[in-house]
Amino acid sequence: MTQTSPAAAPVQDPPARRPRVHRAWFVAAVAFVTITGAAAFRSQPGLLIDPLHREFGWSRATIGGAVSVNLALYGLTAPFAAALMDRFGIRRVVAIALTVIAVGSGLTVWMTAAWQLWLCWGLLVGLGTGAMALAFAATVTNRWFTERRGLVSGILTAASASGQLIFLPLLSWLVEHHGWRPAAVTVALTALAVVPFVWLLLRDHPADVGQSPYGATEFVPKPAPVTGAARRTLSVLASAARTGTFWLLAGTFAICGASTNGLVQTHFVPAEHDHGMPVTTAASLLAVIGVFDVVGTIASGWFTDRFEPRRLLAVYYALRGISLVFLPMLLGPAVHPPMLFFIVFYGLDWVATVPPTLALCREQFGEDSAIVFGWVLASHQVGAALVAYLGGLTRDVFGSYDPVWYASGTLCAAAALMSLVIRRAPAATLPATA
Repeated sequence: MTQTSPAAAPVQDPPARRPRVHRAWFVAAVAFVTITGAAAFRSQPGLLIDPLHREFGWSRATIGGAVSVNLALYGLTAPFAAALMDRFGIRRVVAIALTVIAVGSGLTVWMTAAWQLWLCWGLLVGLGTGAMALAFAATVTNRWFTERRGLVSGILTAASASGQLIFLPLLSWLVEHHGWRPAAVTVALTALAVVPFVWLLLRDHPADVGQSPYGATEFVPKPAPVTGAARRTLSVLASAARTGTFWLLAGTFAICGASTNGLVQTHFVPAEHDHGMPVTTAASLLAVIGVFDVVGTIASGWFTDRFEPRRLLAVYYALRGISLVFLPMLLGPAVHPPMLFFIVFYGLDWVATVPPTLALCREQFGEDSAIVFGWVLASHQVGAALVAYLGGLTRDVFGSYDPVWYASGTLCAAAALMSLVIRRAPAATLPATA
């Protein structure tokens, strides 16, 4: 008896404990590549303002208005897309969104009137990129991870910067040497190329492959499809809007959008060009911002797993505001050390605000956090849309972008103060959001 038991024990132990990479990391990788592809179009607006102005004679305010529609829909579509993912699955929604982006970008090649720019660039691409917004990243993170959520949200947020890093130099070269139409076609083909990748490799829920979320101790069944996506999206908004926390998060994120997508991404290249810098050089500087954005956003996700997100937001907004106030003094025809310092400093802070904002949504709103974050993101894009338009209008009226830089720096200081007054969630709700 005593001799047989030692022989039996080793036979049972080894098979169950083989280490392997959890499927959640592969899903996160697919999501990263998908968001990177979708970011290709969003890296383009600043490159096309001057070419469209020269070819069609459209004012910068008119072109900025189309950008505003795009940015606003990018945000306003996000909460509905999060609910549609609960209804039809992540894979279907993302594949359709990429197709819409490709159609919208491709049709711009034949446009001859400003309303067509607003339709293709503003409406179609705005809707497509909205479904690919950070609410998509929030949905993937919430479903597939119970640990390392801050890190994963930082990595997926950095995907947009990676898209900018990869495509901005290429698109600027195409615009400079071959015109804006080949750049638009490149974006359309890139979006289409990602569709089969998504359809074959992305999965909606860990239960689809018989696994638990990363870090979970128990198997989590796949929830039934949630019908009434639009009704649920609006009801979640109505519930969240009764809290002061929601309005503080929405207000700070609106300022975040105004000071990044609406201002720097849209108007940095033409502002530098106004001071004599070649478009390709200015676009390369914007791409370098994307390099440091990847580093800063992933680091912010790591910090969010370890430090108080409210204080992180306050620091991020304060530092961003300081950098924007000094930017008008740094613009010039050549790249010099102070401008390089701004690129690094601002790049590290570009979207570092996303992981702590997403963490606060999870803390405060639990299972509805992806949809709530979609509405918070909508405010981000409304802020971006307003400044995209006002930046072009300011340039038309005053002949300079300087007033917008100073105003955005002041708004960032206000966002830092707003972040510090966000209240903690009641203790009873915290376990549900872990």
